[in-house]
Amino acid sequence: MAEVNSMYHAQTRSDALKSQIEKLEGLAHHTVVNPTFDQFDAETENILIKVYGADHRYVEAYKYATVGEAEALVNLPESAQEPLTWDIPKKGLQQRRQVLQGILTELQAIEAQEAEVLTGEDREDPPGPS
Repeated sequence: MAEVNSMYHAQTRSDALKSQIEKLEGLAHHTVVNPTFDQFDAETENILIKVYGADHRYVEAYKYATVGEAEALVNLPESAQEPLTWDIPKKGLQQRRQVLQGILTELQAIEAQEAEVLTGEDREDPPGPS
């Protein structure tokens, strides 16, 4: 029987979102005209489409967040918004972050449930009457 490498960590769906949130933190310090925002948004939308499908509400919420219009879709309380939210580019960055963190929280909970379900016995009963 082959031995499993205990150092191996399977890539989860949430790992891709975590990576995007880290990238977003770096982008927040750049100017608004930085073309990497378009690339970042395209990458993020592709990740969300792979995980949820093109018609999912999270894909729509992220698209609205890119233009700073996601408050109604994700129920962002006024207190959660940073000062200067009238600055649409900053508001868009803030909303991207909040939408992605909300999606990540839900996705990690789903992955934890899946892992728990899959940690059962790894055998089948022999064929025949039960």
